[in-house]
Amino acid sequence: MNNMNDMNKKSPAHRRPGRRAAVAAGLVLAVGLGVSAQASAQASVHAPAKVSVAAQKPVSGTSGQAVTRVADFYGAYVDAKGDYSDPDGKLATALRKHYLTPAFAKRLAAWEKRNGADGILRAQNVPARWTVSDNGTVGNGHEVVVTLTFGSGGTTQKTRLFVLLERYDHIVDIGTTSAR
Repeated sequence: MNNMNDMNKKSPAHRRPGRRAAVAAGLVLAVGLGVSAQASAQASVHAPAKVSVAAQKPVSGTSGQAVTRVADFYGAYVDAKGDYSDPDGKLATALRKHYLTPAFAKRLAAWEKRNGADGILRAQNVPARWTVSDNGTVGNGHEVVVTLTFGSGGTTQKTRLFVLLERYDHIVDIGTTSAR
């Protein structure tokens, strides 16, 4: 990546200048007029009637843990590819370069050419949801199971992928069957 600003250009705050301006205005009010003005400003902002349980669910991870690394990769990759109004191909490419070994990236490109699909997702579209779970050690590496859910409502399809990381935490394979 040439510049961190390239990545920031695609951030949600950059794409939603109105939201960023509203937050900035709220901060100016809070600092300039004191806490009572902040409370008034917050009261005038429309708040959702219900907060979903999923929004309150914490997400955590551990540096160096295979499951966290794969979850970070898939989360960022799906976000980069899944913004239909403004997908970020540069970010998706940079993520591949950072997380995949060069040898696997080459094999993956050949797979994509043969199959006409995204090799990370094993699909032509982007999943609505995903889960990541540990599948244990395999040789000198670690296997993580990624379950991608495509579609919504009653028309969903799930795909299970087995992601193999080398001992230095780079992805060396993504397949539909376990290496175990």
